[in-house]
Amino acid sequence: MGNRKFDLSERLEDYAAEIILLYDKKPLSYAGDYLAKQLIRSSCSAALNYGEVLGAGTDKDKINKLRICLKELRESLRNLNIQTKARLFSAEELTNLKNENDQLIRIIVTRIKNIG
Repeated sequence: MGNRKFDLSERLEDYAAEIILLYDKKPLSYAGDYLAKQLIRSSCSAALNYGEVLGAGTDKDKINKLRICLKELRESLRNLNIQTKARLFSAEELTNLKNENDQLIRIIVTRIKNIG
């Protein structure tokens, strides 16, 4: 994620992949397992729904799919915050993911405003 690509599809995919890699070899508690699965779902959903934005026929469809991406990214951020507060990860371990999440949210919000 150090390389800030302009291709939003690729950035969303990279973000989801980084989350998957975060949990790949980490032993998890019950709470950690629950939150990990939910975070993987929401981050992947943002990337997958963005793929649908690219194929949407109307501006209304694009905005609806972008709003789903935004919802999933916000859910991912809440999840990362909960995991930090529950000390499942240190704040430093999740800083890059939180920063990328914030940038992706800003980009999606700008795309919605530009279409609407």
